[in-house]
Amino acid sequence: MNSLTDALASFARTAGPLKGVTILDLTRVVAGPYCAMLLADMGATVIKIENPADPDLTREFPPLNRNSDEPVSGFFAQFNRNKMAVGLDLKKAEGKATFLDMVRKADIVIENFRPGTMAKLGLGYEVLREVNPAIVFTAISGFGQYGPNSLRPAFDSSAQASGGLWSMNGTLEEPMRVGTVLGDLSAALYAAIGTLGALREAERTGQGQLVDVSQQDSIVSLTENALVTYTETGKVTVPEGNGHPFVRPYGRYACKDGYVFFGAYTDKFWREACLTFGDEAMASDPEVDSMAKRFETDVYLRKVKPAVERWLGAHTKAELEAMTGDRFPLSPIKSIDEVVADPHLRERDMVVPVDCQGARFEVFGNPIKLSGGTLERGASAPAVGQHNASIYRQWLGLDEDEYAELVRLGVI
Repeated sequence: MNSLTDALASFARTAGPLKGVTILDLTRVVAGPYCAMLLADMGATVIKIENPADPDLTREFPPLNRNSDEPVSGFFAQFNRNKMAVGLDLKKAEGKATFLDMVRKADIVIENFRPGTMAKLGLGYEVLREVNPAIVFTAISGFGQYGPNSLRPAFDSSAQASGGLWSMNGTLEEPMRVGTVLGDLSAALYAAIGTLGALREAERTGQGQLVDVSQQDSIVSLTENALVTYTETGKVTVPEGNGHPFVRPYGRYACKDGYVFFGAYTDKFWREACLTFGDEAMASDPEVDSMAKRFETDVYLRKVKPAVERWLGAHTKAELEAMTGDRFPLSPIKSIDEVVADPHLRERDMVVPVDCQGARFEVFGNPIKLSGGTLERGASAPAVGQHNASIYRQWLGLDEDEYAELVRLGVI
């Protein structure tokens, strides 16, 4: 692996399991930036490369902090913390040459363009491996690098629709997309896993490889048992609303000030719930004393559901959370303001500050908790081209005239 020079020691990662790994991040929007950010949080030195005339468009996404000279995007800051940033126009010959010089010193390249874009630029995987056989080239796209649909443009919703998740979510009357960009986020997670696997192989053998992650593939893998249920039985999974296809009680129930998830469907949990709510008769009722009996539609609607609604409707979310503790699964359905205030999440550093161009935002932390720690607390996100001089002069080794020429040509 090639580490940054001593001149960059003030930024180069000094901790984390990926210390010494250098990543060239060509990505935009969510899937690619999130993948690279997760690796940066674990100690990799990530260099975000943007066209100086057309930087990552999420730099203009809300929410915007307007306390500095230019509006600063919290959306951008959240997915690009712990990165350096340089400008580089890959369409210009000088930009291509400079990028190849960077590839020679890097360990990983991550891109999320439409398949074929890097090859059209003359910078496809086959070209990069010629200059650095150990390079790991991670490509995230809507439909993958091969297959009849590979060239189709895609967004998150494209993946949710084509991967089957949209048809399973919501209600029978109105299937709904999941209310977050799960196609982007899941592809980012799989790409990070694949990248680490390929990096391990490159370290062992000196040979890199192409990591091909599709948003559609990622969504298909999140459809739980729907695929095997269809291939085995011919049954097509449809939306279950807030219920579950084969266990009850398990779902959303109303309480005094909102809703909770209640999932005491096993015999042990059911008995604990009955005792918690002072309903010992229900705990010993032979009509509902087994999981199979409670799932029967008639029994559930006639006895189980009314009992649960009676128990929960008498209390607030906070009261229910306090009453149930660790006895059986019950969770308030929290709005995002309640999530941000959750002391458990705060203790686990899942709400952390990040600085960006003079603005400070609170963003989500890293769900990967390592005993040696991750680096998201106190992180910052870069301005466009913020580290041009450090990367090109000190790391890449350009002299003053070479650097000035790239500036003059608008390459950086």
